[in-house]
Amino acid sequence: MHSDTVAPSGHGPESMDLPLKLWIARAANGISPSSLAQAQADWLTHILVSPSKQAELASSALQKAIAWLQYTAQAQQGECADCVDGQAGDKRFSRHEWHLPPFSALAQGFLLQQLWWAEATHGVRGVSKHHEELTSFLARQWLDMLSPANFVVSNPQVLRQTLATGGMNLAAGLANWQRDAAAVAGGGKPRGVENFVPGRDVAVTPGKVVMRNHLAELIQYEPSTTKVQKEPVLIVPSWIMKFYILDLTPADSLVKFLVDQGHTVFMVSWRNPGGEDAALGLEDYLQQGVMESVLAVQSLRPSAGIHAMGYCLGGTLLAIAAAAAASRKAHPFKTLSLLAAQVDFEELGELGLFIDESQIAFLEDVMAEKGYLDGRQMAGAFQLINSKDLVWSKLVHEYLMGATTPMTALRAWNADATRLPARMHSEYLRQLYLHNDLAEGRFKVEGRPVDLADIRMPMFVVATERDHVSPWTSVYRIQRLVRSPVTFVLTSGGHNVGIVNPPAGPTAHPESVHQLRLCEPREAPADPAAWRAAARTRKGSWWPSWEVWLREHSSGQVDARHVTALPSTGAPQAAPGTYVMQG
Repeated sequence: MHSDTVAPSGHGPESMDLPLKLWIARAANGISPSSLAQAQADWLTHILVSPSKQAELASSALQKAIAWLQYTAQAQQGECADCVDGQAGDKRFSRHEWHLPPFSALAQGFLLQQLWWAEATHGVRGVSKHHEELTSFLARQWLDMLSPANFVVSNPQVLRQTLATGGMNLAAGLANWQRDAAAVAGGGKPRGVENFVPGRDVAVTPGKVVMRNHLAELIQYEPSTTKVQKEPVLIVPSWIMKFYILDLTPADSLVKFLVDQGHTVFMVSWRNPGGEDAALGLEDYLQQGVMESVLAVQSLRPSAGIHAMGYCLGGTLLAIAAAAAASRKAHPFKTLSLLAAQVDFEELGELGLFIDESQIAFLEDVMAEKGYLDGRQMAGAFQLINSKDLVWSKLVHEYLMGATTPMTALRAWNADATRLPARMHSEYLRQLYLHNDLAEGRFKVEGRPVDLADIRMPMFVVATERDHVSPWTSVYRIQRLVRSPVTFVLTSGGHNVGIVNPPAGPTAHPESVHQLRLCEPREAPADPAAWRAAARTRKGSWWPSWEVWLREHSSGQVDARHVTALPSTGAPQAAPGTYVMQG
């Protein structure tokens, strides 16, 4: 269904305001200055009228200064114990050079400042939780930018490299910067992505497009075994990025892994929308992306239930479809698997810093110009969330050390960004992220609220331990909302690397582990930590655990058949189809 408006009623930009707001949006890289200013004003006004907090911070600053002076004096006599430890996962000062004076004093001073600012931005009476988190985030951004690791004269590793090469590392770094700056200015893609072309280097698992509509292509992959499980697997990826993260190179393709284990696999490939698609909404994605794909699979594999799997927002949409289809006499899904997918958005992690009324209205103004949100703007927000690793570490590695980071299939996929239709983006930000309508029973499909408690089929839910997009404790909440037996898995890695986790081969992660536990309906502990304490730990990838679970919930094998398209599609086109090629 299409709507005649781009944004919900009352949320569109006024034409007189648009030029100014678009100029601000470009200058601020899509981040609402009003949202940032409100958070800082909330914190500043409350701390100014809190003498007790001021005294507490003054005392803390004095204690830290004394600790730093004592450490500096002791360090001159030889190595000594640090007066403060870095945060978990922070490797900026882990090398031996950072524990020798004068660099040890710089590192310890920076970490003490970081600790003080964390104290200053938290616990101020009267500041809203959202503004507290946003103010703390902004303080960390400034500190990460000013880290001694980011400058030639204060980074011992860079200094040593500069002396060893006679400054050639800085010359190489300047060349790297000029090349990247030219690519950004020209709207180009990072160097090396030309070596990872869909259909040639990635997304090469053999298959055909068996159904196509305005919004999605459905790919069916050719069997590689003589027998296959009766129930096919239908994969619904997120439409924020392209589907082939699940079909990268043959060595790290989840699709190929499933096909080689004797599963018939279907994949939804989303269209990359343009300005003409501004009025596409969430319900369009549900109907054209999920439900029409389900009907196509049922036509091609009649009398067989479907193992449905969704990744990220594709999983959220699939959960909506499963709940909405509950009233049907014969439910199309036999099982439901969700990978790094949230249905309860109360706990958003750092992504929630960019979700408030001011920021959403700002994005709606940005999208009003072209009818969509450019994928590069979305990528910018993700880089801000993890700027220490994604921005400043690159500055040091490539621009100061003069090194080059080799392009990989996963990094090339990450650069292959997609656009988001204005209406759909506004709807999912407001209804899902901001108002949490799905978890609270207010989200409507065809005019009727959907209830996640109507989902009762077996579920396999995967969360990743270091997920900045879908925090695992948030993904865990689905167990309290559905009435299904849920096998919940917590795997090492982040939102992408934790999912693209082949069990063997050159791209396998040797240190991978995952925890797994089955809980009957509504019996999962309310505290995720309690679940984790009781869960079994397995070494290696979670892929084999899921494949075994799929077979256990299948009804036997049938003879494999070659792929044939629906009559309405015409002659089947070879995978990966045309939509994935849209830039």
